[in-house]
Amino acid sequence: MKMMSSPWARFYSNSCCMCCHVRTGTIILGIWYLIINSVVLLIILSALTDPGQYHLTTAELGGDLEFMDDANMCIATAISLLMILICAMATYGAYKQHAAWIIPFFCYQIFDFALNTLVAISILVYPSTIQDYLQQLPGNFPYKEDIMSVNPTCLIVIILLFISITLAFKAYLISCVWNCYRYINNRNNSDVLVYITTNDTAVLLPPYDDPANGAAKDPPPPYVSA
Repeated sequence: MKMMSSPWARFYSNSCCMCCHVRTGTIILGIWYLIINSVVLLIILSALTDPGQYHLTTAELGGDLEFMDDANMCIATAISLLMILICAMATYGAYKQHAAWIIPFFCYQIFDFALNTLVAISILVYPSTIQDYLQQLPGNFPYKEDIMSVNPTCLIVIILLFISITLAFKAYLISCVWNCYRYINNRNNSDVLVYITTNDTAVLLPPYDDPANGAAKDPPPPYVSA
């Protein structure tokens, strides 16, 4: 028996949300993202069929930019289709236990986490950007005046607190997907039979064929008659 101790082993767990397996959690997460991106794609397609429904004039925007031009619609459609493909791959990979299919979804989670982290850092370094952004919103934007009337320091604290909670939740989802990848990868590894974790030690049991092969390599000495 081979004993392995790693500081990262204590963070490995086969359960997520304290109630389901990491495979089940990854499948649910993939389906949830799949539904969200499908709804977004339907909204984009409906906007393409009826441009007037989602079109805002320059007067409503308070500037010289168009809200939904053809280029933005094409980019949004391509991103939605790509996200649907990535989420479907993650769901299929977790269901069929193909670890490689989960990697694109995991990379997307890392990219999304890094992007939100940069947003939080930019707000912390340049707090005046919040007020600038609020002033650029259309005049008929809901609760614009109420938000701008809040103390700027309190507003920044509230936004940073909300982003911190979001980042913590995203980090937990990333760990669930990563544990699912490790679980499937270890399960499909032909060199490992059982993976057992305790609070401090990860134990890797050798495959069943190793003792038999060792016995075959060392046969008993031949019998010599007197």
